[in-house]
Amino acid sequence: MTTETDPLIRPARDTDAEAIWPILRGVIRAGDTYAIDPGLTRDRALDLWMHAPRACYVAERAGEILGTYYLKSNQAGGGAHVCNCGYMTAPRARGQGVARAMCLHSQAEALKLGYKAMQFNLVVATNEGAIGLWRSLGFDTVGRVPRAFDHPEQGLVDALVMYKWLVPGEDG
Repeated sequence: MTTETDPLIRPARDTDAEAIWPILRGVIRAGDTYAIDPGLTRDRALDLWMHAPRACYVAERAGEILGTYYLKSNQAGGGAHVCNCGYMTAPRARGQGVARAMCLHSQAEALKLGYKAMQFNLVVATNEGAIGLWRSLGFDTVGRVPRAFDHPEQGLVDALVMYKWLVPGEDG
C-alpha cells in the first residue's frame, strides 16, 4: 500500500543528472559509506552511477529528487542471477523512509529483470542505520571482512556482506 507521502520511484533520465549529482557528491566526498574515490569527477561519478549499471532510478516527492539507486549484476556467468544495488539519499530526506522505499522497489525490479537474489558486497560496519534497515528488510549478514574499509574518522573498520534471496516460495 502506498500513501501520498511515499516517494514516486521511476527510472532516472539524463535530465536528472543535475539533481542526482549533489546527492552523489555529498555521499562520495564524505567517504564514510562507499568505497568510491572521493575525488571522482562529476562526469565520472554520474557515469558510474547512472550509465554503467543495468538500471538507475530516482525517488522523488512533489517533483524533487530525494534519492537514487542503481541495480546491476553482482557477477557474470554463474553468478549473474544475483544483483547488487547501491542507494543514496539526499541529507534533507534522511529518516523519511526514502531508502526503505528504494530498497523495496529495487527488490521488485530485480525480480522483473530476472534476478533471484540481492547482495550488498561492502556495507561499512559503522553504517548502523543502513545495517538496521537492510536487516529489517530481510537481509542476512553472510560475511564480515576485517578492516576492509578505511573510514575517514575511525580508520580501518570491518565491512559486511549482506544477502537476500528474492524469489517468493523458494528457499535460497
